[in-house]
Amino acid sequence: METPRTESASAAKVMQVLSFVVGSEEYAIEILRVQEIKCYSAITPIPNSPPHVKGVMNLRGAVVPVIDLRVRFGLASVTCTQFTVIILASVKNRVVGFIVDAVSDVLQIAPDAVSLPPEVRASEGGFLSAIARIDERLLGLVNLDVVGATERLDSAVDG
Repeated sequence: METPRTESASAAKVMQVLSFVVGSEEYAIEILRVQEIKCYSAITPIPNSPPHVKGVMNLRGAVVPVIDLRVRFGLASVTCTQFTVIILASVKNRVVGFIVDAVSDVLQIAPDAVSLPPEVRASEGGFLSAIARIDERLLGLVNLDVVGATERLDSAVDG
């Protein structure tokens, strides 16, 4: 009788993530925070917004801020390709769009495959909450609450 409880308890700790590519690196976010994935579409620029905030998009009548993860991560912005998508995810009670180079897969990560990211630079701002090992791959688990912080834009859109 003890074995089924142990198996279900360990299964509950397995994290499902959506993996995606930004630049030459692979990242992931919790699948439960993903609302939908859209093909890249028109974005309306917002004057005086931070460089990583590309603007806003209309999502079924709601104004959604859109963040370019390449720029947010300090990489050069590139022209969108056929693989470029916008991941719409929940960030602090709001939907935010994240432009990524491509979506890879939905993966399951065991608790023992996750470790804290190394502290490389203080200026990185805690963009990664953890590093996950899947076979020979390393994925950065993105801290959406930090990466998706849009306080300045929210006041411009809502105000």
